[in-house]
Amino acid sequence: MFPGQGSHRPGMGRPWAGRPGWDLVGRAAEITGRDVAALLLDADEPTLRRTENTQLATFVLELVILAELTGLGTDTGTGPVTPVACAGHSLGEFTALVAAGVLSIDDGIRLVHARGTAMREAAAAEPGAMSAVLGLDQDEVEDVAAGLRADGARVWAANLNAPGNVVVSGTPDGVARCGEEAVRRGALRVVGLPVGGAFHTPLMAPALGPLEAVLETAVFADGHAPVVANVDAEPHGGGPDWRGRLLRQLTGPVQWSRTVPVLTERLGCDLLLEVGPGRTLTGLAKRLAPRAVRADIGEPDRIADVVLRADLVAGRAPAR
Repeated sequence: MFPGQGSHRPGMGRPWAGRPGWDLVGRAAEITGRDVAALLLDADEPTLRRTENTQLATFVLELVILAELTGLGTDTGTGPVTPVACAGHSLGEFTALVAAGVLSIDDGIRLVHARGTAMREAAAAEPGAMSAVLGLDQDEVEDVAAGLRADGARVWAANLNAPGNVVVSGTPDGVARCGEEAVRRGALRVVGLPVGGAFHTPLMAPALGPLEAVLETAVFADGHAPVVANVDAEPHGGGPDWRGRLLRQLTGPVQWSRTVPVLTERLGCDLLLEVGPGRTLTGLAKRLAPRAVRADIGEPDRIADVVLRADLVAGRAPAR
């Protein structure tokens, strides 16, 4: 499982600097013309919060971690962990497609760079906000948003994360009104998110054209593992249909509350591993798949624990 925007933090790349996958940082810099190392090592919170920076830095860090776990982009191409299925939250879906062998590393970097730039421009043209509504049923949150849209507001349920955890997105006024009404209907609290736009809503429509142009140049291979898509919470192999899914994801909700049960119940994943900064998806998985073994790997000192859990779940004798 691969997290998206909002999981970032300043200096998140420092523990990984100089490790086996760090060469991918230079590779990303060559492709994008950006100082990716500076984003991962030195950028402050206001700089990282800009969506074009958040997306590129988070994606590349996830690639660096994958290189150590799976051998991605290394001479051997092998590592201690092999994914049997993948899923990513929003931006993380691009990392999931690389991990599954559907996208190449270089195409993934190009796509994320283009996506971040296009979303920044869309957000500049139509400022937006996002807030997490906690403690209110998904249907109730969607009803609140629909009622406000009928009254002229622009706000939508954008991330359907888990029961009682729904992110709403739209104009700042629409999101504020939605939060106020949600609290009146019984939400425990509403928390603003450190992002720079109304992501996963129709307000991102101006970003579709620029992203589509780059998607048309990318190769979508068959892959070696299914990826559960944000738009429908269904497992898919590789192939060009991913272009349409990634475009629909830009303006539609992330169906995460349905995604995790698909990984465990339909695809038989006994170990859910969050690859990237933070522990957000691990926390959600505790609610969505309580019987699965869960682990996060945002820092190198977690590798030994993750490998041990993978061995135990697979029934292998732990390496000595």
